[in-house]
Parts: sequence; C-alpha cells; structure tokens
Amino acid sequence: MEQNSTMLGKIIEVSCSIKSALKGKNFDVTLKPYLTVEEKRLAAAGDPCRCMKQYFTSNEDLKQMLESSKDSAKLDAMKRIVGMIAKGKNASELFPAVVKNVASKNIEIKKLVYVYLMRYAEEQQDLALLSISTFQRALKDPNQLIRASALRVLSSIRVPIIVPIMMLAIKEASSDLSPYVRKNAAHAIQKLYSLDPEQKEMLIEVIEKLLKDRSTLVAGSVVMAFEEVCPDRIDLIHKNYRKLCNLLVDVEEWGQVVIIHMLTRYARTQFLSPWKVDEVVDEYSESNFYESDEEQKEKDQKLKTIYTMDPDHRLLLRNTKPLLQSRNAAVVMAVAQLYWHLAPKSEAGIVSKSLVRLLRSNREVQYIVLQNIATMSIQRKGMFEPYLKSFYVRSTDPTMIKTLKLEIMTNLANEANISTLLREFQTYVKSQDKQFAAATIQAIGRCATNITEVTDTCLNGLVCLLSNRDEIVVAESVVVIKKLLQTQPAHHGEIIKHMAKLLDNITVPVARASILWLIGEYCERVPKIAPDVLRKTAKSFTNEDDLVKLQILNLGAKLYLTNSKQTKLLTQYVLNLGKYDQSYDIRDRTRFIRQLIVPNEKSGALSKYAKKIFLAQKPAPLLESPFKDRDHFQLGTLSHTLNSRATGYLELSDWPEVAPDPSVRNVDVAESAKEWTGIPGKPKKEKPTEKFYSESEEEEDDSASTSSSGSGSASESEKEDEDEGSTDESSGSSSPSEESTDSESDSKESAAKKRCRAVNESDSQDIKKKAEGISIKRSTSSSSDTEYTSSDECSSDSKSDSESGKSRNATSNKVSKKEEKPAQDRKTPKTQDMFLLDLDDFCPVTTPVAVPTAAVLSPSLAADLEGLSLSSSSVIDVTMQVSVPTKTHELLHRMSGKGLAAHYHFSRQPGIFGDRMVPVQVTVTNTTDQKIENIHIGEKKLPPGMRMHEFNPIECLEPGGSITATMGIDFCDSTQTASFQLCTKDDHFSVNIQPPVGELLLPVTMSEKDFKKEQGMLTGMNETSTTIAVAPQNSTRLVIIERVVKAANLGVVPSGQDNIHRFAAKTMHSGSLMLVTVELKESSTAQLIINTEKTVIGSVLLRELKPVLSQG
Repeated sequence: MEQNSTMLGKIIEVSCSIKSALKGKNFDVTLKPYLTVEEKRLAAAGDPCRCMKQYFTSNEDLKQMLESSKDSAKLDAMKRIVGMIAKGKNASELFPAVVKNVASKNIEIKKLVYVYLMRYAEEQQDLALLSISTFQRALKDPNQLIRASALRVLSSIRVPIIVPIMMLAIKEASSDLSPYVRKNAAHAIQKLYSLDPEQKEMLIEVIEKLLKDRSTLVAGSVVMAFEEVCPDRIDLIHKNYRKLCNLLVDVEEWGQVVIIHMLTRYARTQFLSPWKVDEVVDEYSESNFYESDEEQKEKDQKLKTIYTMDPDHRLLLRNTKPLLQSRNAAVVMAVAQLYWHLAPKSEAGIVSKSLVRLLRSNREVQYIVLQNIATMSIQRKGMFEPYLKSFYVRSTDPTMIKTLKLEIMTNLANEANISTLLREFQTYVKSQDKQFAAATIQAIGRCATNITEVTDTCLNGLVCLLSNRDEIVVAESVVVIKKLLQTQPAHHGEIIKHMAKLLDNITVPVARASILWLIGEYCERVPKIAPDVLRKTAKSFTNEDDLVKLQILNLGAKLYLTNSKQTKLLTQYVLNLGKYDQSYDIRDRTRFIRQLIVPNEKSGALSKYAKKIFLAQKPAPLLESPFKDRDHFQLGTLSHTLNSRATGYLELSDWPEVAPDPSVRNVDVAESAKEWTGIPGKPKKEKPTEKFYSESEEEEDDSASTSSSGSGSASESEKEDEDEGSTDESSGSSSPSEESTDSESDSKESAAKKRCRAVNESDSQDIKKKAEGISIKRSTSSSSDTEYTSSDECSSDSKSDSESGKSRNATSNKVSKKEEKPAQDRKTPKTQDMFLLDLDDFCPVTTPVAVPTAAVLSPSLAADLEGLSLSSSSVIDVTMQVSVPTKTHELLHRMSGKGLAAHYHFSRQPGIFGDRMVPVQVTVTNTTDQKIENIHIGEKKLPPGMRMHEFNPIECLEPGGSITATMGIDFCDSTQTASFQLCTKDDHFSVNIQPPVGELLLPVTMSEKDFKKEQGMLTGMNETSTTIAVAPQNSTRLVIIERVVKAANLGVVPSGQDNIHRFAAKTMHSGSLMLVTVELKESSTAQLIINTEKTVIGSVLLRELKPVLSQG
C-alpha cells in the first residue's frame, strides 16, 4: 500500500510540473497531411463548439427545408439529399421527411423523391407502406416518368402483404400507352417473382402479353423477365420469334445480349444441326468426272434432301450479323457465341475479326474474349490463323492475359507458322515474369508433341535452357524434357546423361524428382551413371524433399532389379533410411518396396512380378490444352469462365434429330392486319406477307426509336442472301429461304426485266440467254438486289446496241417516255435499303455502296433508283470496261504438261460468276498427236478466304486442238497466288495464277464533283502519290487514258481541266473506292495520286502505273 501511494504521489508531481511548463504556450499538432472539407470549415470558424454542433445537426436543416412551404427550398433539399446518395453517404434517417413530399404537385420534386424512395424503400419498408396509397395514385399520373417511378418504388417494397397490389399494378402497367412504363412493368415482374414464386402463372400471362409488344424499348426487358420466370416455356416464343429477330438490331445493347442468348437456346431446340451438312459436302465433294449428268443430279438431289436450312434459322443468323460491329463488347461476344453454336462451320469464321477487334479493349474484356478464343481455337484453328500476330504478347500485358495469348498461339501452331512461334517463345522465356516463362516452356513442350517435325528442335532448345541461371526455368525445362523423352527415349541417351550431371546443381524438388525418375526408368540405357546417382542421393536422403525421397526409393528398387550386384547394398541402405523417416508416406512406400523386391518366406505372389511392375512400359503423357474440357459450357457464360456450373446456368440442349413443326412460328395475316389498323396515323400495308419486316419498321415508340427500325436487318438480309446464293451454286443446294421471294420483289424484278427488253429489242439471242442466266443465278437476293441485277443486265446487253451503231441516248429517251408514267406511280423504295453494312471489312466505310447500273441511266431507271440515293451520297455507277488487255500469261508449259499447254488472260467481264469473282479465261492446247481426255481442275490450295469457281470439265481435246474455258476467282483484294492442279485423265500438274493488282478492280464512273468529294474523304493515310517524268508525246489525253486503262481496270471520270485526268474503280471483293489522278505539271513531269482505303493495293497500283506512264 505504501509503495502504491508513493508511486501515485510521484505521478501527481510530474503532472503538475508539466502543467506549469506548458502554461501560456500554444502548440499546433498536425496528425494528417491534409484536412477534410468539414475540418477546414470548422477550422475557419470562430467558435469550434458551435460549428461542431451545426455539423452534427446539418440533417436537421434538410428536414426543416423539406417541411418548408416553399417549393424552391424543398427542391434544393432534395438535390442535396440525392447528391449525398451519389457520394455514398447514408441518408436513411431523412426517410420520414422525404416520404411526406411524395404527393407534392411540383413535378421536379416528385421525380427526386421517387429517386430517393427507390434507394431506401427496401430498407424502410414500414414507413414506405404508409405511403402506399400515394404510390397507387401515382400509377394514374399523366406523366409517364412518375407512373414508371411509382411502379419501381412499389416493387421495391419487399413485403408479402402487398403482393396483390403489386400484381394489379403490373397488369395495369403492361397495358400502358407508354413503352417506358411497360418496360418497368417487365422489370417489376422479376422482383415480384423473387418475392412470391406462387404468382408464376399470373406473371406468365403478363409476359405473354408483353412479348407481343412491338416496341424495341420493351423487348429486352420482357425477354429478361421470361428468362427469370419461365425459361422453359419455349411455346411463348414461337409466335414472336420472327418479330424478335427483326427488332434485334434496334433494341438497346443490354437487351440485345439477353435476346441473343435466349434465341440461341430456342434455336437449338427448334432447328436441325447445320454441322451435318459439312460432313455431307465433304463426302460428296469428290466428284467422279466419268459419271453422267443424271448421276450428278441424283447426287445433288440427295444432298439437298439430307439437309436444308430452315428459313427462320437463316433469319436469325442474318439479323445478328450486323451486331458484330456493335461498340458493346458484350453484344459482339453474344453474337460470336450464337454463330459458334448455331451457324454452319463454314460461316462461323466471320466472328473471328470482331473478336480480335475486342482485344483493343481493357484487360477485363480481353480476359473474357481470350478465354473464349482459346476454346474456339482448339476445335477450329482456321478461324484465327490469319490473326496470329494479334495474339503476340506485349510487355504491358498482365500475367493472366499473357498466359491466355500463349495458350491460343500454341493451339494455332502448325507446320507453316511453328518457326515464327518458336522465335517468339524464345523471347518469352527470358521474361522477368517467372510464371509466364514457365508457361512458355510448357507451350514449347506441347508444340513439340503436336508437331513431330520440330520435336528435336524443341528438345535441343529445352536442353540449352538447363544451363539457365533461373531455377524456375531450369525446373520447368526438366519436367517438360522428361515428358518429351517418354515419347522416344531410345534416341536420347545423351540428354539423360546430361541431365544426370545437372542433378548436383538443381535444387527445385520437382526437377530433381523428374531427373531421378528418368534415370530409374531408363537405367538400362545409362548403366554406369545410374548407380552413381543413387550413391550421391543416398548421402543426401535425409535432407531431401518428400517428392525426391520417393523417387530415390523407386530408383533403388529399379536398380536392384536390373543391376543387383552393384546396387544391392545401396538399395538396402536407402530402404533402412526410409523405414524410420518422419513421413508416413515414405515409411509405407519403403515397406511396400522391401516386400516386393526382397523375397523372403512372407513374400506373396506379387514378388515374382516385381520386375514387370516396376519396369513396365509407361504410356507417354498427353500434353493437352487446359481449355479442352470447357467446350461443354456455352461460350460467353460465367460457367465457361469459371469452368464449373454456376447457379442459374441454362444448358444448351442437343440438336433435335427431327425438326419440330415450323408452322408454329407463323402469324395469322388477319391478326397482323388487325394490329396494324389499330395504330393511328400509319397507312395500311399493301403486302401483308411482309408483316415481320413491317413490324420492325413501325413501332409506337418515340420518333427517335422509329426512324430506321429494321434497316440493318433488312439490308443485311440482302447481302447475306447474295453471298449464300453464290456459295450454294457450287454445292448444288439452296435453302427454302433463298428459293422463295416476296411478291414485291417479284413485281420489281418483272418491271426491271420489261425495261431491259424494251431497251434491248435488237440484241442477239445469245447475249439475251446469257443475261437471263445471270438473272437466274441472282434471283435468290432480295428486292433491291434483284433490281440491281436487272440494271446490270441492261448495261451488259446495251453493249450490243453500241456495237450495232444505235444511239444509247436516243434509245433511253424513247424508253423513258413510255415508262414515265409508271415510274411516277411506282412507290419509291425506302431509304433504309441503302444502309448496307460491309461486314467483310470492319473498318468504318467512308465510301457509299456502288449501285451497279448502266453507265448512262435512262430517266425511268433514274426515277426507280432516286429513292435509293441518300442525301449525302454520291452517284457512283459501274461502267463497262474501257480496254480489255490482250496480254496472256503462261499457266502450264507444254514440256511440263507432257504436251498439254495452257495460257490465261483476264477478260474483265463483270458479273459472270458473281460480283466478287475475277473472270479468268484459260486456253488449253493439245500439242501432242493423241487425244487428251477429261481436262479439269483438281485439288485447290487457296489462302484463307479465297474462293474459286471452276470451269466445266473438257471431255476430250483433239490433237493440235485448242479450247478456251472461263473460270472465276475471288482473290479477296490481294495479289496472293491461287494454286491448284490442272488434271487430265492420267496426270495432274500444279499451276498458279497471280493477278496484277489492276485486274482486282471493277471500273466505275461518276461526276467530277462526286470524285472530288470522295477524294476529300480519302486523304491522309489513305492517299499515296509520286512524281514521274512523262515524255511530251505521251502527255496527250488519249495516250494517258489508253495506257492507264490498259494497265488497270479503271473507269474514266470526266474532267474539266486539260492537265488533270481522273479514273475511278472499286475493288472486286470489298467494294472499296480506288481513285486515280494524273496531274500534268510543267517541265514534262506529272503527279500520280491514288486515294483508297485499301492502302496496300493503292501502293502496289502506284508502283505498276509509274513505269507505264513514264516509259517512252
């Protein structure tokens, strides 16, 4: 006690002395480098106590403002409260004061009150219930925003007692005139279902009603409700399937994602698998050239009956294709997974370019996209091989992105690109990121396993890595080498010896264990080294890792069985060490091995087979991709990303063996007409057969959402059908969607044909038949495409008029007078038909789509096409070739062809095999004294994307005879070589065709004004130019035109200046404009300028034209 009192006295003394020392002095103590806004306000005030009191009672001021009689004060208070919520501050204690203003007459206050209530109604349910009558009245408010907000607040009150009120409110809102309110009704369905699942049947009725809604604002929300409440009720989608497909392009982005995923599941239950057709085509692709036409027809018929794509299946693929250009990564990913799961394998490749484009996004998007590409690249390498360089690793990439890119590159590795990839991997091994370096070594091992040609190269490279200073690199190399040596151990005894020498320096347990396993497994191939390795490891046995100890025991057992004289004592020593080890795994293994290899009285029957057990032939390990087993999950889902089934995952069903009845998706015409007549201010449709496209065009939304509904889908359908038609000509099959055309399309086609007949009455019969053949080939496209084809026939047929001396202008004037009245009465095509998306090139298209009409349009045709021209577009017309080159190229020399010679030249005849095909005339000559039979095209080795239309087989070519055949090649706007085999009955010869860049163009004509306008949009990187010397005798207009059009298939553009000559064309494949300008300068020089988006083609054309113009 005395000691405690003494201590207390000392403390009091010290405290008094401190007080006296600090008396009258001020100290500023700063604990933080900065002050908060509230602290600054307190520091600036005179009385800190008063300010603290004001700070803690600031909410009281807001409450007083909310109870004020002035609307301005209430509005200011609500703005401050919403601002607090936006900053993440808790404003729940103001709920009673705020909820009193829910009945305010001021619309601005009411909006902010509902914003607050939507945030806190779920937390303050009891207080929110007091105002439920106000919410019910607000559901009748004339303002759509108030009605929608009231419904959102009502559905946020999670109290079972108000379920009937919510149900009634949702039913009323689903019939609201405003699509925004109906959208919120669809959102409320999900909340009510989670609150009371027993309401499911009534909610399904509301969903069924909302699914019929034609508004793009509602579509995404109601499909989301459908997926939450009744995803298995596929029957609700039948009648709305086509409408959803056509509305898809105009739905907001997150709605598009939901609808696409739902339609993917729907299509897997309603359509037949399109993947079977690929197998069938492969089976029938080897055609027998000796078979008769009847046999070929039977084969084609059988091919058609085996698989024909449902028109609704094609509709879905066609209408989702434009969304690959969406700015939203989720939409692009959704379309990609749809094409992966639903499209024919030959069409799925179009998504690859869009997915590669997403790799420019942030790292989170990259991670998801790369995971999906990794899964795709395992099954279909060809999709991403052209974009291999896009997957090269950047130094700034995080490890997860690097590993995924490495995985994809390994999947894409083949004999052609492996050398490039190995050079790339060589750099990655030196990376500071050790995890990535280890993954690279594993990738090298996989490449060595998959591609036998580089196995030795990879193995030597990995052996070199064993001398690396980094233990992780060395350890991973040892593990991979061990796996590779298992594939062919007989040839690699030296490598095993080299690895045994490294055992003293390697400390990583996995690497040491791998070396010991290798030496033990192939101990008979290194009989002198193996016992010594066992001696060294026996010394360090007690200090080794458990993994290494197990392999030492295995090594001892194998040596005991194969070389017992040298290793018997060593093995017994190691077994004695293991018998008393701390790890029970080691002790168990020791007892097992001792009983197995050392026979005694207690040994069982197994000891006889010890050698077979330990030294049995082990199967080589399979180095597989970790993404191989992910393909059973739907791409783009959380389950695919996690590689495990997530809650709520809906599995894709297998394709049905027999297609369900497609008539369930038909909508009654009468019902559709009734719906249209109920819309005020909309004219009746003359063609009820186009009801689904009409629905997408006429919505009852705001004017902004109704401006161009369905434009993308309509235009894309035209382009898709055209591409599909050209593809299916070679296989001899076409889908019903291609064979059937609308009544409006038929009427336009017939009218266009009548005009052509009027213009071309004096044409020869052969040219007429040719034009009709072209028309039949293109009849599968939609109405606008058909009209373009007919116009093209007019332009080709009118060529014979000019040859026979008739005046084109006089003829067109005569026709225009006859057709003037019908042209005025005819309905002008809608402007939306021009919104064609160039899906072959995902760069923004700055040039308008060229309309293939005649060089000089007749007034009647101009009247037909005036609606197709946008206000900002130029009139760019395809024209006839100005000059046909006479230069021929050797295809096959008579010596190489055993007497068969072949030459080819480019005929510049547009539209023979399709708009994208370059026509090539091949002349074959028999220089022998015997007949050559069955001349045909055999195996084709074409670069990705390139297509070829073969000429018909030549049955027999007499001695000294010569025959010309025409074939078409789509060079994909590149000068790559098309390699194929020219075959006869007995031989086949490898030949190539490489086009000059000038033959990849289609000539167009335009006015000088339009030329300058388009040239102005193609400047900067799209412009290449050079200065050339021109001889005076070559500077005349006629000479320049003659030389330019002979070198390249360009159209002449009228020019008002004598020293400037202009030419225009578009590329065959993508339709990109190619503008050429030759401007003569003083002192015999000229400037050659080329403007085009295709900069590579432009620079090559510049190099080809330069010597043509400068030569004497």
